[in-house]
Amino acid sequence: MTFAILKERKNPPDRRVVFSPEKLKEAATLFPEAQFIVESSDIRVFTDGAYRDAGFEVKDDVTEADVMLGVKEVPVAALIPNKKYFYFSHTIKKQPYNRDLLLAMLEKNIEMYDHETIVKQSGARLIGFGRYAGLVGAYNGFRALGIRDSLFNLPKVESLADLDAVKKELDKIKLPAIKIILTGTGKVAQGAKEILDYLKIKQVSDALYLTSQFTEPVYCMADVMEYNKRKDGKVGEKHAFYKDPAPYESNFMPYASETDFFIAGHFYGNNAPYLFTRADAKQENFRIRLIADISCDIDGPVAATIKSSTIADPFYGYDPQTESEVAMDAPGAITMMAVDNLPCELPKDASEGFGEMFLENVIPAFFNNDDRGMLKRARMTTKQGTLTERFSYLLDYVAGE
Repeated sequence: MTFAILKERKNPPDRRVVFSPEKLKEAATLFPEAQFIVESSDIRVFTDGAYRDAGFEVKDDVTEADVMLGVKEVPVAALIPNKKYFYFSHTIKKQPYNRDLLLAMLEKNIEMYDHETIVKQSGARLIGFGRYAGLVGAYNGFRALGIRDSLFNLPKVESLADLDAVKKELDKIKLPAIKIILTGTGKVAQGAKEILDYLKIKQVSDALYLTSQFTEPVYCMADVMEYNKRKDGKVGEKHAFYKDPAPYESNFMPYASETDFFIAGHFYGNNAPYLFTRADAKQENFRIRLIADISCDIDGPVAATIKSSTIADPFYGYDPQTESEVAMDAPGAITMMAVDNLPCELPKDASEGFGEMFLENVIPAFFNNDDRGMLKRARMTTKQGTLTERFSYLLDYVAGE
């Protein structure tokens, strides 16, 4: 079986890759029955020469491969029929802008394995870039704080070599006595927490956070049952909430009245309560004036996220009274960081981390008869141009209904 490392073709260019040369060499050693080839790319964070030096053939044409490994969406024109593909297709939530991509994969009899669908039996994701989104998102939030309040001037992450260089920049800053709320407990939130802990910001309990003021910067990490509550006053339960969030409402406003900087690292499920609304943001006791929205759901649970921002232009302001975009430092504005492709700023580290997870969880399944059922769960489309049973909920999306 031959695997191909694809050239990323989406704009803006993405420098990440599924496997670094070093990790690909490890994969070839662990699975000698596999062949790995690399599609030539002039944008990848690792050069063609680095793959050649690691012993791999780099080619302009990789149609001989059985399995295609990419990161972002493959343009319809570049899809090769009758192959297996791995990449983030952004179709599993019925995203309108990628419906044609799913149609094309069905028409070309492609077996699609979206990176987001590679999960344990419990449904927990096995691979992703979440940690790096959290790391970069938290850093960018502090960068916005420094610029807005003329406290310090952190460089853009994309201008730095790696995570070690990011940390060296953080060593240079001094923070004021702000209160920071971090929502979530998954990989994204844990990545953000790494930055907070590296800065030696004190973590405090919910009770202390909501009732005390401090002379040093502090943060509180809030899980879903802290910022949501049952409407009937009964004790909430996390798994019940994930199954059916209808009996719940937001309990975020007590945090909003005590917070200067909000890092949104949570996963937002369909039909869950919004953390805060535009009306909430108008209230006098709404204290938040800086948000790093790593989750980045537009017009969603974080009402101030009215658009995504870009690596080139990462910050904007949200005026709660007019519900409109203003300058990031406008009087009364909430400063927003809502970049939706944060791991792209740290392509080397992100690629190395991703490859480690992919080698551990995906490649073995091709050679052990998929003994954990991972490939079976992840497969969205079949060689016959149909959706698998697990993804039959996309039938109306495919039909354009």
